[in-house]
Amino acid sequence: MFLINHLGNQKLQIINIPFAERWQIYHRLQELTIACWCPDDGSLRVHINSVLTAILVRSTLMQFFANRADLIDWLEQCWRL
Repeated sequence: MFLINHLGNQKLQIINIPFAERWQIYHRLQELTIACWCPDDGSLRVHINSVLTAILVRSTLMQFFANRADLIDWLEQCWRL
């Protein structure tokens, strides 16, 4: 489930994901220098402050949750751009 809260010009994305993947995704977003944190409620919270950040978050989530066919389709669409 995705929840969006507006904080001025920025959006705070609250992502409810399985615990096992949460920390892996958190660390990957940290590697990409995307502001995020994991509070005690089990969610992963991410600051989305640009289109590029939104694309990187989507890409990271797809790596963990998309099936192989979806990943191939997305890659082929990127090549067409």
